Amino acid sequence: MSRPSSSAPALIPPSLLVQGYRQGLFPMAMEDGEIGWFSPDPRGLLPLEEGEFVVPHGLRRTLRKNLFEVRFDTAFRETMLGCAERDDTWINPVILESYCALHGLHLAHSVECWREGRLVGGLYGVSLGAAFFGESMFHRETDASKVALHALVERLRARGYQLLDTQWTTPHLRQFGARDVPRRVYLERLALALRRRCDFN
Repeated sequence: MSRPSSSAPALIPPSLLVQGYRQGLFPMAMEDGEIGWFSPDPRGLLPLEEGEFVVPHGLRRTLRKNLFEVRFDTAFRETMLGCAERDDTWINPVILESYCALHGLHLAHSVECWREGRLVGGLYGVSLGAAFFGESMFHRETDASKVALHALVERLRARGYQLLDTQWTTPHLRQFGARDVPRRVYLERLALALRRRCDFN
């Protein structure tokens, strides 16, 4: 029997990932390659309710132009690799392979923007119950990640999701209506969302 390659990254077991998310925790790779688990206080949320999720005027113009083809779950690994294309990233080989394994179980999903056969932006995250946990997004063309985020919100609304977790609230996300809530409030809302069953696909 051959031994597994020593260069293959050790995965975070899918069951551990799911357990972490259900408890309000998520992993990130540290500078030394170790995996840290985080539960921010306050926690960033993006509202799904009509009128609370904000579509900026510039994005409205882009949506009317219909520049991108939006696809779901056709290039999950490539979307993660796109998200890792930055100087400071928490997506190391362990994170990449662990979430690809979760995607294989239909618990992690990608929203992708394509143009002329090229992946030009997108995002990925984890789906449990009626909660979606946004992990990261990227763009190679202007507004591609914003279009992906808009498509995600539309899909979550259509399928009855109750919670869109952004982990932290950034200035970029605030333009869409993202806000901070105390961790205690987040965990209460998470518990309610996990009681429901939604199908992302």
